[in-house]
Amino acid sequence: MEILKLNQANLGQIATRISSPTYDRQKITSGIVHIGVGGFHRSHQAWYIHQLLEKYGVTDWGICGIGLRENDRKMYEVLKKQDFLYTLITRHPDEKIESSVVGAINDFILATDAPQAAIDKMAAAETKIVSLTITEGGYNFNPATGKFDFDHPDIQHDLAQPDAPKTVYGYLTAALRQRRANGLPPFTILSCDNIQHNGKMAREMVLTFTEQQDPELASWINEKVSFPNTMVDRITPVTTSDDSQYLQETHGISDEWPVTCEPFIQWVIEDDFCNGRPPLEKLGVQFVTDVSPYEKMKIRLLNAGHSVLGIPGAIHGHPTINACMEDRIFSTFMRRFMDLEATPVLDAVEGIDLEKYKDVLEERFTNPNIKDSVARICSESSAKLPKFLIPTVLENLNRGGSIRFATLVLAAWCYYCDKEVDRNKRALEIIDALHPQLHQAASDTENTPTAFLAQKDLFGDLIKNETFTDLYKSFVKELYQTGDIRTMMQAQIR
Repeated sequence: MEILKLNQANLGQIATRISSPTYDRQKITSGIVHIGVGGFHRSHQAWYIHQLLEKYGVTDWGICGIGLRENDRKMYEVLKKQDFLYTLITRHPDEKIESSVVGAINDFILATDAPQAAIDKMAAAETKIVSLTITEGGYNFNPATGKFDFDHPDIQHDLAQPDAPKTVYGYLTAALRQRRANGLPPFTILSCDNIQHNGKMAREMVLTFTEQQDPELASWINEKVSFPNTMVDRITPVTTSDDSQYLQETHGISDEWPVTCEPFIQWVIEDDFCNGRPPLEKLGVQFVTDVSPYEKMKIRLLNAGHSVLGIPGAIHGHPTINACMEDRIFSTFMRRFMDLEATPVLDAVEGIDLEKYKDVLEERFTNPNIKDSVARICSESSAKLPKFLIPTVLENLNRGGSIRFATLVLAAWCYYCDKEVDRNKRALEIIDALHPQLHQAASDTENTPTAFLAQKDLFGDLIKNETFTDLYKSFVKELYQTGDIRTMMQAQIR
């Protein structure tokens, strides 16, 4: 079988092998500019837009990607080489695999090389929405206080040099300033990150930055720009060389950076757009007046559930989330956390049966064909746990509810940051912007059991709660003595 490189010229031949775009990509304009093109954006938002282009002939809602960091260079180079095409590999639990070429992205600008081109693209009249997947850590706020961090050197740079930005805030404000000067309406800023009230957070951070840089512009943004909250969901593991190899061996297609995902997909958006939006309701996207109950449900169950499995799983030596779920102690521990600690502090969610939702989550986590690595799940835990897990602890402390499952996970996180190896002494792949700080804080745990909790930016005043700290210290003591997280988890589910 001839190996075909994935690009526009080969698309006709590729279409005889796997599903490919039938729409004329030359006629697509970029109504959406997306900052932070990674695996999740390509499995989720770009997939929805691809279907809109394919099924409904929409031409004005293509996507232009923007990379703000040097780390985005590889994605930029691969996608440019492939005419911005990539393959989405959907792996079902029953081993069925569907592969589709996605054509929704029609341009990509690497802002580190061409900052003005990125600003001009966002400021262009055709751009109606600027969407974001910049991770929890990209919002530049203090996790404990929620306040904007003005001390970051790149923020200081952007405040001093508004025409030569480095951060997402610098670029957004530069583009909005240009639009206002040109008499154009603003774009909607659409956060698609796993942060509760992500639109509200984006609004607060953008306005806080802009008020410092350009108060007049901040007033205009406050009045004119929409920041809808959203809830996004699709498990998307990190792409591996096996994914590219699968496409080449099975379909004879050479794709340097495909994306693998599960079949489940969900998007709930507050219907608040200041400059139009794509008709995504045609594809089952839910437009609601208040997304809060949906996002809280997802963050406290799915995202927290991932961490509840992943951090202990890393210490124990389980490589993937489905491997954790195949271990009855881990799967039972995770479900007990969801039932006894997370569910009691959730709000009612219209149209959602929480018991069925949790059942589906277990099925998704168990999918043997996804093999989502615990390293990915544990990455950037310092940005995740203050939003996904610690609020559940605080709310249960206030109501006198159970905290033992979440507290054990936090003790495990301390051990994970300190020891940096699993029970077989294999080095853990730890990916966290605060890794040096976390390791330093955890390293004194054997002398001072609450040393890790003293990180006020992460834990707030949790260290002052004796009910919590007494339990935490007992867990830390046992874990440091035995290193056996699985036995400790088993003790909690009896």
